[in-house]
Order: sequence, then structure tokens, then C-alpha cells
Amino acid sequence: METNRLKIYSASQEQMEAFIAAQTVDVLKAAYTEMLDGCLAHPDQWEWYAIWMIELKDGTHIGELCFKGIDESSSTEIGYGISDDYQGCGYATEAVTAITEWALKQDKIYCVIAEVDKNNIASIRVLEKSGFELTDKVGEEGPIYKKEYGLID
Repeated sequence: METNRLKIYSASQEQMEAFIAAQTVDVLKAAYTEMLDGCLAHPDQWEWYAIWMIELKDGTHIGELCFKGIDESSSTEIGYGISDDYQGCGYATEAVTAITEWALKQDKIYCVIAEVDKNNIASIRVLEKSGFELTDKVGEEGPIYKKEYGLID
């Protein structure tokens, strides 16, 4: 998919394997490996487990996002990150808004959620600008925000 400034796409198996091999941070390598394992276990739901690449229109890679599968209530959790050099430019908001709107238009999805550390003010702002609402639930990473079908602008 494309936005005003970005190209966002789910990576192929080969792209994911290369991306994982290039990781130098163990926790990220483990998380991305878990995503690939999810893709391979659920090939018919690839986009709900894959690493989604975020690039500028000129092809510069600036970040990634992902979903964490689809649960029994037709919800999916989103995670995202933008490289330090590109933070503060609105790219995360642009990417999260676009991918959330795409997800909520899919037949299988009713709600997109995100957990965020209560001290991660920048990420909370991204979610708020993208139309997510704070719930009264708290997950492992912090408060849970959600955006439901019918709340797309």
C-alpha cells in the first residue's frame, strides 16, 4: 500500500529471512523469527504474522510494523517502530493510520489493539492521532488502546 510519503508492504519469506539474519539485537531477532514462524504455520494468514516494511517512496527503509495474528474475537494486535533518524516526522502516525484502516476493511477483523508503555508518550500520541482509544485494560507492555470497525475516518 502507499500513502502520501510511504510504501508499506508485507515481506516475503526470503525478505524476512534476510532481515532476520541482518539483525544485531537479540530481542528483535527473536521477535522477527517468531513472526516468520507464524507466517509459516499460517500461510493462508501471511499478512497477519509477517514483518511489514515501511519505506519512503524513494525506497529508503525507515521502519517496520506487524500484526500478531487474529484472535477468536476477530481482533489483531499491532506493533510498530520507526528508525531513530526518522522519528518525529509523522511517519509512524501515517503508517499506523494506513495499516489500521486497511486491517479494519478486511472481513476477518473487527478491532485492532496496541499495547504501549505508559511512559512512551510518542507512541501514545501516534495511537491517539491514528484514532485509537484508551481502554481500561492493561497488557504485559502497558495500557491497551483499540480502534474498532466503524470508527475509521
